[in-house]
Amino acid sequence: MKLELVREILEEHRNAENAGPMAKYLKNKFPFLGIKSPERRELTKLIFQQIDVKNEPVDVEFILTLWDQAEREYQYVALDYLAKVIKKVNKAEIGLMEKLITTKSWWDTVDTLASQPVGTIVADAKELIPAVIDGWSIHENMWLRRTSILFQLKYKQATDEELLYRYILANAGSKEFFIQKAIGWALREYSKTNPESVKQFIEKNTLMPLSVREGSKYI
Repeated sequence: MKLELVREILEEHRNAENAGPMAKYLKNKFPFLGIKSPERRELTKLIFQQIDVKNEPVDVEFILTLWDQAEREYQYVALDYLAKVIKKVNKAEIGLMEKLITTKSWWDTVDTLASQPVGTIVADAKELIPAVIDGWSIHENMWLRRTSILFQLKYKQATDEELLYRYILANAGSKEFFIQKAIGWALREYSKTNPESVKQFIEKNTLMPLSVREGSKYI
């Protein structure tokens, strides 16, 4: 079983000395095995070679099983797996993305999901914007709202500016730190492509100070 292979390899590299500080960095929301990212990525390469990821379809059950495990590294392996099979991921997986975003939610997993699989899926299936992402932008779940703001983070020239600004304005008055930060991050990133547009947007609209400060860094 794939999970048994992952568990066997990760457990061999458990490091109690690292686990405490790693958990503390995420406000002690999740326990850790204590495997830092560079080492984990090397281990996942070994794991994926053994389970022949290149030649299999997207294994949703495997992803969900990893997500169910207690230690945070298992969720990271799931994200590594998604990155490995990203060319096979399509709009059929958008429901899976929503489940992952809204389960064991924190910035470390949500931001990766937003800018990579969600961003990739929506770029190839624009019909998901009115069907799904519009709803996320006003959803009661903060992490879905954050995802709607961030999913275009890597789009650069392909950014749908009207959409980005609409989602930002829908959340501009939020008192949630992670929403204010996401707005600032999205504006800062887009300002690398279109600084004048971002400058005008910030000047013409009322945004929280944190969003303005973060969004104005490069303009």
